[in-house]
Amino acid sequence: MAIKDDIRKTLSDPTPLYFAAGTVDIVAQQAQKVPALIEKIQAEAPAKIEDLRNTDPKEVQDKATARAKEAGETLQAKVNEVFGALDGDLKKLTEQAQDLALRGVGVAAEYAVKAREKYEEVAERGEQAVKTWRGEVAEEIEELAVAVEPDPEPKAEEKPAEEKPAEAKAEPAKKPPAKKATTRKTAAKKTTPPAK
Repeated sequence: MAIKDDIRKTLSDPTPLYFAAGTVDIVAQQAQKVPALIEKIQAEAPAKIEDLRNTDPKEVQDKATARAKEAGETLQAKVNEVFGALDGDLKKLTEQAQDLALRGVGVAAEYAVKAREKYEEVAERGEQAVKTWRGEVAEEIEELAVAVEPDPEPKAEEKPAEEKPAEAKAEPAKKPPAKKATTRKTAAKKTTPPAK
């Protein structure tokens, strides 16, 4: 039974969908920068191509050979250094390996926490993006405005409870909007009903 509840909870959680919407929102924001980058590359491309045409292949080959020779010498020195250290202190090396392994676990846990935080941030951004796409942000602002604004017209005298059902039968279309508006205002103002 607990597995069934866990599956239901997982399937009803909207966070992954909000994460996807947040990712789409970020991608859309970054995609807006692409045209400027393309224009920049198009402007710089002729000068770079001309530089490539003017370079001497022999110079490039000499530079590459010198870098390869230098890298080989550096690599040989590092290998000799590592093998020299291995012969000297094997116990110290095992302690360092254990220390590095523990640090690795700590770093992995830290990255897991940071990844979860980023996931939640993107999910929140996605939730806001979805609300914006649906227009719910505007609706929330309107609801707040209705709750905060004072009543522009003074309330008419309330009729006794016996007359309200007769009025409801006569005008059924007008009652639901009036009820909804008064519910919002009373909930926001938290006023007490008048005493009889």
